Amino acid sequence: MTADAYITSNEKTLSGVLTLVMHLLFFALLVFGATWQQRQPEAVVVDLWNNLPPLPAPKPALEVKPPPAPKVEPKPVVKPDIAFKEKKEKERKAREQEAAEKKKRQEDLARVAALKQQQAKEAEAKRLAREQDEALRKLAAQQAAAQVKLIDEYKRRIAERIKRFIIEPPNLQGNPEVEFDVVLLPGGEVLGVKLKKGSTIVAWDNAVERAILKAQPLPLPPDPSLFKDFRELNLKFRPKE
Repeated sequence: MTADAYITSNEKTLSGVLTLVMHLLFFALLVFGATWQQRQPEAVVVDLWNNLPPLPAPKPALEVKPPPAPKVEPKPVVKPDIAFKEKKEKERKAREQEAAEKKKRQEDLARVAALKQQQAKEAEAKRLAREQDEALRKLAAQQAAAQVKLIDEYKRRIAERIKRFIIEPPNLQGNPEVEFDVVLLPGGEVLGVKLKKGSTIVAWDNAVERAILKAQPLPLPPDPSLFKDFRELNLKFRPKE
């Protein structure tokens, strides 16, 4: 870089003026010197260059400082044995966490299995109870049907036995119906006979009453618990049935 780069515009103007003055002086001196040499040939020529004013010193260039570099903190140096211990500790904690999670999963599965087993047991118990109740109902229905059948059978036997002792009055017309209420004892003996509805034929009504008394003891079922159904009987008779 040249020195002119550090000179201001004023300084350049001043330098130009001085240079012009210097040339004019130099030209005048030449003319004067030529004239002087013609008059005095031995005169000494003056070196005008030594009287020129010194040029101003160039200003130093501005120093541009680079930005400061960021401070880099040095990383801590981890010793190999410490790093190894830390790695082992992490692996141990990872194994413990995995084992704990596995144990929890197993416990959850065990609880679910136990719950399902309990629900299955309860469902089986309810099913067995329903089946047992159904079986009991069926048995009770069968027993009731059997009792009704047995009761009807012995009532039929009682009626058949009494009919064997009925002596029909002569010249009996039609098919008159007579109805009696009969009270029995546990052994089949007749405790009482009461005409509930006559047939309008007294001879037929009396013949049936005598047959009831002659037919005792009347047949009863062997189960004493059924006697309640024979204590009081309602019997109806027709000569042609």
